[in-house]
Amino acid sequence: MTITTENILLVGSILVLISVLAGKTSLRIGVPTLIIFLVIGMLAGSEGIGRIDFDDPGLAQFIGIVALNFILFSGGFETEWPSVRPVMWQGIALSTLGVVLTTVTLGLFVWWVTDFSIYEGLLLGAIVSSTDAAAVFSILRSRSLALKGNIRPTLEFESGSNDPMAYILTIAFVGLVQNGDKSLWSVMPMFLSQLLLGGALGYLSGMGSKYVINNIKLDYEGLYPVLSITLMILTYSVTTAVGGNGFLAVYVSAIYLGNQELLHKRTIMKMFDGLAWLMQIVLFVVLGLLVFPSHIVPVIGIGLLISAFLIFVARPLSIFLTLSPFRLMTRTKFFISWVGLRGAVPIVFATFPLMAGLEKAEMIFNIVFFISLTSVLLQGTTIPVVAKWLHVSLPARVKHVTAADILLSEPMNSELAEFTIAPESVVAGMKIIDLGFPQNARIALIKRDKAYVIPDGMTIIHPGDKLIVIAGNKIVLEAVTECLLSDNPGCNGDQTLTRESANDRNPHESGPATLKPPES
Repeated sequence: MTITTENILLVGSILVLISVLAGKTSLRIGVPTLIIFLVIGMLAGSEGIGRIDFDDPGLAQFIGIVALNFILFSGGFETEWPSVRPVMWQGIALSTLGVVLTTVTLGLFVWWVTDFSIYEGLLLGAIVSSTDAAAVFSILRSRSLALKGNIRPTLEFESGSNDPMAYILTIAFVGLVQNGDKSLWSVMPMFLSQLLLGGALGYLSGMGSKYVINNIKLDYEGLYPVLSITLMILTYSVTTAVGGNGFLAVYVSAIYLGNQELLHKRTIMKMFDGLAWLMQIVLFVVLGLLVFPSHIVPVIGIGLLISAFLIFVARPLSIFLTLSPFRLMTRTKFFISWVGLRGAVPIVFATFPLMAGLEKAEMIFNIVFFISLTSVLLQGTTIPVVAKWLHVSLPARVKHVTAADILLSEPMNSELAEFTIAPESVVAGMKIIDLGFPQNARIALIKRDKAYVIPDGMTIIHPGDKLIVIAGNKIVLEAVTECLLSDNPGCNGDQTLTRESANDRNPHESGPATLKPPES
């Protein structure tokens, strides 16, 4: 079948529908969802039962770049900075030095066991040097797996931030393969500009995007996700145009925005979560369509050898060397090494040699595809087992829950709201027991400055406190609102401030108290 403008929507919707339905049952049989998407694309391709003729690396590359922007933004937006801060230097080390060490180690091995030149071997090493954000995010967040300490934020921060380094190295070695007389030092200016401009412009974009979102005052809530997508694409395109790394800029911008107070933050987060899943499906299906299974068969032998070296030698070696300055247990390093999943991103990067017309481009693409397939199949399916074996997982009854998990979860039967107590509020200085709350309402948590307080009846409310209140229903929440927003202490005073949702109120406005959904 040839894809045309007349049938592209029909074919695309059928493939996505099949992927969603297949993904529903994939975890029950222990197969990562992303593998299902990839297999569906291969079955629908020119050598599968679907017979869809697709052989356009340029289009696949474009789709991959767009999809990766959404996946990185969603992952960064859901990342809590307090959980990342303790592991920031570990993550930065893994996403820079770790990627370089993996590239060099694997590249030298490929050069030794194949007829690849040194630059071609390093190019292959660079393409598969980074862990795949889509694979890591989806597997860690879709499985009921609780990990000890800061292992999860370390893995997610690494996978979200190491793609830019792999991209830079891939572009650099493509150029060196084309111009073999050049030295490694010739790519250093590009290397530095990509990192420095990407990080700086990402941070500036985050600050600018926050100002725009909170001050533009759009009439419709549905326009805020559209605005967020526009700002994300603008961040990537502007950064890329001036010589910076657009992927890094998008991820830094998303982390910044995800840890700020934004209008309609829950709506934006849920929208990006859904779009990230859609992009993962589209990306893996398209890459499945692009590959020719018959071309994979001849490289199975060398592919298995390279994949085994990457999983059992290159990745562990780079992890242990990179994390040697940090005080981490050996079993933690082994587990971080094992979650070095390769997925769609290396396959997308493998299209760059194809587009450049390199002599061994097709062989590189097929080997990379095989490495990604074996990595997700072997490592992705055994993560819970390895975590238990290494004693880095928590019991099933214990699981760390992030704010993003709460915001993206299904609605609760009870009402949850956050009140900010202004300095002039009459409840400032009062004990909770004196407020006279309705019987079916509780102050579950108080955020005070940068700390959290678990309150009891004798806890005194301070100006600036953020009260997380749980109420049995909307009527009870209305009564709580009257308690906290009245001119007189307790629940019998006259309400002087109408309840406003965060959807209609600027977070920087002041008043006796403000009410909004709990912040992430």
